[in-house]
Amino acid sequence: MKALLRWLGLCVLALAALQLYFVLRIATMAVVAPQSTTFQRSEAWRIANETGTLRWRQQWVDYAQISNNLKRAVIASEDDGFSSHDGVDWDALEKAWEKNAKAEQRAAARKPETRMTQGKPVPVARPPKIVGGSTITQQLAKNLFLSGERTLVRKGQEFVLTLLLERLLSKQRILEIYLNSVEWGEGVFGAEAAAQHYFRKPASQLNAFEAARLAVMLPRPRYFEKLPNSAYLSGRAAVITARMGDAQLP
Repeated sequence: MKALLRWLGLCVLALAALQLYFVLRIATMAVVAPQSTTFQRSEAWRIANETGTLRWRQQWVDYAQISNNLKRAVIASEDDGFSSHDGVDWDALEKAWEKNAKAEQRAAARKPETRMTQGKPVPVARPPKIVGGSTITQQLAKNLFLSGERTLVRKGQEFVLTLLLERLLSKQRILEIYLNSVEWGEGVFGAEAAAQHYFRKPASQLNAFEAARLAVMLPRPRYFEKLPNSAYLSGRAAVITARMGDAQLP
């Protein structure tokens, strides 16, 4: 019994030490820009293993050097309540749960497709399309510190990190770090690298439609990088451009 209690005590101490580490790292980010994120390092490692070269384009620029068009476009596309919520948009999260539940029901009721394997048709279930309800702060928390696995423990840690980011950093700083670190293509990270990669101009000079196109790419940047003339990309960018005027900047 004593051994079990000692083990549980060590686990609690380790968990507390980990949270203290996160607190110190996030507090430091109030004045020091993070050099890289967990997501960036894992992507750099993946690309290096697949291609044999290290592909990493990123250049930090201050908040004032990022076009307000891009800030508004990203908020309008990813998190229209960013400036007012506490890090978690509970309404959006509830709607995402409902949509995903319905998608799973449709997937279960759908007749499975077949694929020929060794000359025989094998049923293949098409996975349901999962809709996310994460805010910009939640996305930043995940990219900064966490792996891409989907578990309750990782999701719980994401919520803790989200609350820490909201308490220790200003909304403006959160958005600044997010825009400087988010993925915009294969090895392309941050607004400056994205603006140069796609439009051959600095992030400060992006016009409304260019900014909207970048914002629409965010959920699937590597996919849209290969389809720059996608009809969906242009159509959705037009919708986001029309909504940008209502986006509230921090």
